[in-house]
Amino acid sequence: MFSAIGRFVVRHRKLVLAVSVIAFGASAVVGGGVIDRLSSGGFDDPGSDSVHTREILDREFDTGFSDLVILLTYGPGTGSDGTFGVDEPDAVQFGSAFTDEVAAVSGTDDVASYWSLGSPASMRSTDGRRAIVVLRIPGSEDSSERDLIISDFIDRFDHTTFGPFDVAVGGRDAVFDRLSRVIESDLAKAEAIAIPLTLLLLVVVFGGIVAALLPVGVGIAAILGAFAVLFGITEFTNVSIFSLNLVTALGLGLAIDYSLFIVSRFREEREAGRGVDDAVVRTIATAGRTIAFSAVTVAISLSALLIFPLYFLRSFAFAGIGVLTVAMTTSLFALPALLAILGDRVDSLRVLRRRPPRGRWSALARGVMRHPFLVLVAGVAVLVVVATPFRRVEFAEADDRALPPGDEVRDTSDILRTEFASGEANAFPVVAIGSTNDVSIVRFASELSTLPGVARVDSFRGSYVSGDEVTSNPEANLRFSGDDQTWFSVVPSVEPISPEGEALVHRIRELDTPFDSTLVGGGTAALIDSKDAIFSRIPLAGGLIVTATFVLLFLMFGSLLVPLKAIVLNTLSLSATFGMMVWVFQDGHGSGLLNFTATGQTDTTTPILMFCIAFGLSMDYEVFLLSRMKEEYDRSHDNEQAIVAGLEKTGRLVTAAALLLAITFFAFATSGVSSIKLFGIGLAVAVLVDAFIVRVALVPAFMKLAGDLNWWLPGPLRRVHGRFGIDEAGEQPVIDLRDHGEIDLRDPARESEEATPGGR
Repeated sequence: MFSAIGRFVVRHRKLVLAVSVIAFGASAVVGGGVIDRLSSGGFDDPGSDSVHTREILDREFDTGFSDLVILLTYGPGTGSDGTFGVDEPDAVQFGSAFTDEVAAVSGTDDVASYWSLGSPASMRSTDGRRAIVVLRIPGSEDSSERDLIISDFIDRFDHTTFGPFDVAVGGRDAVFDRLSRVIESDLAKAEAIAIPLTLLLLVVVFGGIVAALLPVGVGIAAILGAFAVLFGITEFTNVSIFSLNLVTALGLGLAIDYSLFIVSRFREEREAGRGVDDAVVRTIATAGRTIAFSAVTVAISLSALLIFPLYFLRSFAFAGIGVLTVAMTTSLFALPALLAILGDRVDSLRVLRRRPPRGRWSALARGVMRHPFLVLVAGVAVLVVVATPFRRVEFAEADDRALPPGDEVRDTSDILRTEFASGEANAFPVVAIGSTNDVSIVRFASELSTLPGVARVDSFRGSYVSGDEVTSNPEANLRFSGDDQTWFSVVPSVEPISPEGEALVHRIRELDTPFDSTLVGGGTAALIDSKDAIFSRIPLAGGLIVTATFVLLFLMFGSLLVPLKAIVLNTLSLSATFGMMVWVFQDGHGSGLLNFTATGQTDTTTPILMFCIAFGLSMDYEVFLLSRMKEEYDRSHDNEQAIVAGLEKTGRLVTAAALLLAITFFAFATSGVSSIKLFGIGLAVAVLVDAFIVRVALVPAFMKLAGDLNWWLPGPLRRVHGRFGIDEAGEQPVIDLRDHGEIDLRDPARESEEATPGGR
């Protein structure tokens, strides 16, 4: 199959290249508009109680909990008597006028303020200088039109003045809007850092400018192609804007990986004496085959994200598989076609003439194999120790503290958190269905208000604090009334995204209520429901990844032990990465250097993403290494020689690819969003640990100890592999294009000649 692809590419090199250029141009045009179609949501389970609560409020009560909170700060010395205070006559006048102006903005609903609600103390800061206005933006949280309304509203009011007031906008949707904007700008910054630095290092790796430009070109093509793929997917489902980070990092990283192996194998085949066209076909039949099936292993890991109901996670599967497919296709068609045209000119514009010393990696392999047990035990022990902090991981959802200190929205949120006696901005709904008479409403509202962590409860029958009714405004309370349904607004006194906030929601859900049923909504309830949805599906996702990867590696290498070893070592390596990330981002070690706020918790979705992506990338390198080992073992039937040859031929490439990919991921450490820092640094560490500890030390040590058992199969499975295995060993890669005048045939006796090791 892959030799056939090679023959097609060589015969039609100009056509392949022309079609590729047209496709990439179209991708740039189509994909350029994808950002406007992406959403900042996707963190909620659509089948959860919290989402059902939001739908009932919207459908039955035409209301909901506040999406935005406007903070009004009374300017010093501007009161009627020169004092501060939101109760000054001019403050009341301008505060009421501002409330009316916000209510008149198209797309807003349920606008209420300190002044419109009768000056409740919970909506005024403890020093009396600030008051808040709360409002709702109706519509689906997954709607890009709603996102646009929120952005326009923030642009209109945030950090403006209105009479004696300084105006700032906060709240959950303001945080997500700010996160989206920061991520978009950070994406451009990461690309501006990663691409030039990667190009510089590629010049060092390849020794020439032309060869170094090829991976960058493939990477840009992969990114543009993935943007076009995401544009098409948005026609059918929601896609998160956060997935763009993966497109950039993985697109550039995989393009470098694949290009390194294609160009290096092409050079190797030319050094072995093959003609240009023959070398291209041989490259696709060997390195191209390895790339295709390593891409499948990465796709398997990413496809596990499709199991989760949160479209935030599914978006990374769409983005990753999209960029992976484009990178693989470009590496198998456009890049070899360009090599067939360039020939040895791929090495033109050389700036480094020194060749890497041969034998360095084989010496390392032999050194590991002299003490395999010691190397294996020491390496595993180090990884286990580094992994131990992961045992105390505490999962949560990213909130405003994901933004760096000093960010405007972060500062507004800090003021709301620290200067207001209760969490008015974090009020969440409880919907009651059936038996909603006055007695049951009073009883439940009173009971809710006595729970630890509750500051106040507003209901159809009044507001309650510590079990006692404190206010009763029948006109204002009508919003809680429905047809045999009612709802309660619970104002918490604890941080919503915290163990205390989660404990409060659990206590409410466990109450014995007088109603037929109750549902709890709000951000904390959504977090709990999302965690349940994620953790309940982790066994299925993990089982899919492990089973599919095991079967694929079995079909590729005809072994039971090699796939099992790969899965165990990769899982151990990732556990160490997770332990390090908890130690840094949850515990806060290095928070000053990296400029983030440690909250004592870890974003729930990030480890899931890291596992699926990093597991796939680890298998990517595993396939590269094992393919050369298996190639040598099939030739010599000498396990030690296979280990030495495999590491010699791939060691430099794998470590170079890992370094270049790590640079791409490390570029995201410059992001202003802590979860993106965690994502980038975590994946960079995972890639480096895998390349420099697992591939270089643990794999050779294990395979030395296992001996020929690495490649052993029982009779029945040998027959299964013989029938279904992925093997082109018997396919003849030499092509005859004499009639086309495109190749000088070599002596067929040289076809089986092995390329000299040395790892260019």
